[in-house]
Amino acid sequence: MKIAIGSDHAGIDLKKELVSLLGEMKIECLDLGTNGPQSVDYPDFGERVSRDVSEGKVDRGILICGTGIGMSIVANKIPNIRASLCNDLFTAKMSRLHNDANVLVIGGRIVGRDLAKEIVRTWLSTEFEGGRHSNRLNKIKLIEERFIKHGL
Repeated sequence: MKIAIGSDHAGIDLKKELVSLLGEMKIECLDLGTNGPQSVDYPDFGERVSRDVSEGKVDRGILICGTGIGMSIVANKIPNIRASLCNDLFTAKMSRLHNDANVLVIGGRIVGRDLAKEIVRTWLSTEFEGGRHSNRLNKIKLIEERFIKHGL
């Protein structure tokens, strides 16, 4: 599995911890920035990671900003992205089990380091359940395609 990860300045410390965790888990990690404490615009990094997931360059993505809200909004603007803001273990599990989320978003100012690591472990180890959830994801895909086709 190959993961792209990105953050803004508010998520950089947590991103470093998660890059280390992914290395320990023997998961290939593509760090798309930011890499310094200076203020940056989260949409730049949310788009980079989400685009790599959407285009199949990586299997999944992880994004971190202060609350996770901004990154979630950005990621879900990209076709084929199902980004889920998960600040607890239950939502991490359900985002994969029912929604087949391909981008995990965490609030770096909301979630502590140890919990964030458990969220990532849970999210990476939970498989999509399929079944009735596949039908729902197909409906979401149709909505996305309608908006792309009509330029809305």
